[in-house]
Amino acid sequence: MKITMIGTGYVGLVSGACFSEFGFDVTCVDVDAAKIARLEKGEIPIYEPGLDDLVARGVSAGRLDFTTNLEDSVQNADVVFIAVGTPSRRGDGEADLRYVHAAARQIANAMRPGTVIAIKSTVVVGTCREVQRIVAEERPGVDFSIASNPEFLREGSAVEDFMRPDRVICGVADERGEETMRRLYRPLNLRETPMVITTLENAELAKYAANAFLAMKVTFINEVANLCEAVGGDVQVIASAIGLDKRIGNKFLHAGPGFGGSCFPKDTRAYAATGRKYGRPQQLIEATIEVNESRKIDMAERILSALGPDPAGKTVAVLGIAFKPNTDDVREAPSLVIVQTLEGAGVTVRAHDPEAMGPAKELLPNVTWCDAPYETAEGADALVMLTEWNAFRALDLKRMRGLMRGDALVDLRNVYPAEDARDAGLRYFPLGKAAPSA
Repeated sequence: MKITMIGTGYVGLVSGACFSEFGFDVTCVDVDAAKIARLEKGEIPIYEPGLDDLVARGVSAGRLDFTTNLEDSVQNADVVFIAVGTPSRRGDGEADLRYVHAAARQIANAMRPGTVIAIKSTVVVGTCREVQRIVAEERPGVDFSIASNPEFLREGSAVEDFMRPDRVICGVADERGEETMRRLYRPLNLRETPMVITTLENAELAKYAANAFLAMKVTFINEVANLCEAVGGDVQVIASAIGLDKRIGNKFLHAGPGFGGSCFPKDTRAYAATGRKYGRPQQLIEATIEVNESRKIDMAERILSALGPDPAGKTVAVLGIAFKPNTDDVREAPSLVIVQTLEGAGVTVRAHDPEAMGPAKELLPNVTWCDAPYETAEGADALVMLTEWNAFRALDLKRMRGLMRGDALVDLRNVYPAEDARDAGLRYFPLGKAAPSA
């Protein structure tokens, strides 16, 4: 069975490479000729652990290739996946489906009879039916099937998530679509991966509902952290205690500066917009969005407070710019709002990130970018832990303090024990714990 993957972004590239690892012949298509040229040379345009080896194996085996020629690749495919971007639409927050609809029209004019079109892009309820209508309108009388196959890939562990998923969800409209999706994911049967075969609408909604719930869980523990600070509690103890309840679970219960990235922000907005569109407002998610945005500002204000009554002219060293570790993604990262707010208060920002400095430089042009954590600390009045990369977990805090001008450590990920900071001569400002040390 031959697969064509339209879109070589995060979802398309990872999915295409993983399908080729299963033994399928996969062609990844993109309109970006420069990106395709890089991929053909073995250069991976995103940072994702293990992806470079996976792509290299697929290419070497002759099972994975890259092209800008959509027509030829679709003509030769049994299954065509749409994995293009669905960014938030300005104004109302709904998913912008223009790229999905454009891909549908191109597929319709090139596909052969019997093709299965599977949408892997994150799309709102009703999109698969709309794509079905567009294709039928473009190619009247030509037989094809439509399916929904939402992805559940976490940046930083996407390859593992594809190969060992909690579940696979497939929305189908006919027997051919169901049989094709079962064949595609049959390699996972050896691990007894649960497979949910359902309607198109259920599959579309399941993706948004899952991300909305996880975003709400992140925001909930951040709210708990605020309460802990007021009453003398410890959010890490609370998170551990409630996470042991199997009905709750311990994942996504880590207090931090708010969620960001390519999924949670846009998916919560689209989910909320869908609720409003159908007259069923999703009030919990509306509140989640509002609280998450305000939290980023609150984190910046905490840093400014740690600098004293007159922060203007002072310097802050920021460790971590990516929205999470093991990715170079800075899309809607809390760091962007935090750094810009600090700069707006007259603060100079020095920063380091193991992978995300390249993508961040255009967005944060006034930052002084440093090659290593210790260099970042030089002359700083405050040190801020913003992304919990492994490389930041065992720094020599005494050395850091010796390089700094000031003595504040604002730990927005609770990486370090308070006693380690105090032993290094640092004033420690954690999240969700008792008042910071003097």
